[in-house]
Amino acid sequence: MSHDNRVHVRKGDMVAIISGKNKGHKGRVLRVIPDKSRVVVEGANVVKKHQRRTPKVMQSGIIEKEAPLASANVMLFCSKCDRATRAGTRQLENGRSVRACKKCGEVIDR
Repeated sequence: MSHDNRVHVRKGDMVAIISGKNKGHKGRVLRVIPDKSRVVVEGANVVKKHQRRTPKVMQSGIIEKEAPLASANVMLFCSKCDRATRAGTRQLENGRSVRACKKCGEVIDR
């Protein structure tokens, strides 16, 4: 099974989770793992990890951290429409190609 290794969201994007136990949650993308088509979303899919103290990790005990979730379960969130949307591309006057909301046309890239 071959993968495209491209994910439709980028680090720092605001996304809405559209399926799974965190459905309806909105948050920023903290990390993108293109090899596995997964993303880490702030405050979503929080798991408890039993951490042992090592020279590298000084804090021990049970820590909570965000675990990766499938990129297919997240959708770009448009702040202007205030809902999840697909992203299309649009050319700016200076010739730069940017991502834009498919519903209202608002430019998503900064």
